[in-house]
Amino acid sequence: MSQPYKRAFIGLGSNLSDPGNQILKAFAEFGKLPQTRLLSSSSLYRSAPVGYAEQPDFINAVAEIETGLTPHQLLDALLDMEHRHGRVREFRNAPRILDLDILLYDDLSCHEHGLTLPHPRMHERAFVLQPLHEIAPSCIIGGHGGVEECLEKCTDQRVERVEG
Repeated sequence: MSQPYKRAFIGLGSNLSDPGNQILKAFAEFGKLPQTRLLSSSSLYRSAPVGYAEQPDFINAVAEIETGLTPHQLLDALLDMEHRHGRVREFRNAPRILDLDILLYDDLSCHEHGLTLPHPRMHERAFVLQPLHEIAPSCIIGGHGGVEECLEKCTDQRVERVEG
């Protein structure tokens, strides 16, 4: 028996191998996941790397999906998608072809091995909040408030929309 469909937001990032195209291809692939469809996708945004600074800028975006997958099934599907794109995990905050993170899964709050929801650092990262605000301005991040309120606390982080 499948579970009812849930709304989830996925953060996307890339800074290798034509990053903008990697994000656009990932948007298209969300609809090919089992029991999943893409509801909306943000514009692309450019941001400076966080943590390990000696790498190219990132292109980031957020997708809103509807899925019948459980959070762990969705995570496994996203990790498989990263792998198909050629993602290699060399070290923390390393450059990457494609990074996919479950930001929110309905209003679920959990902290399990390999999966924390809401995403534990999303509320302090403008490169997540700006595209999320674009497609879901009234979104609430459990334990942190509204997306707009969180974004106002990140004014020191440069994020610019990529035209075209």
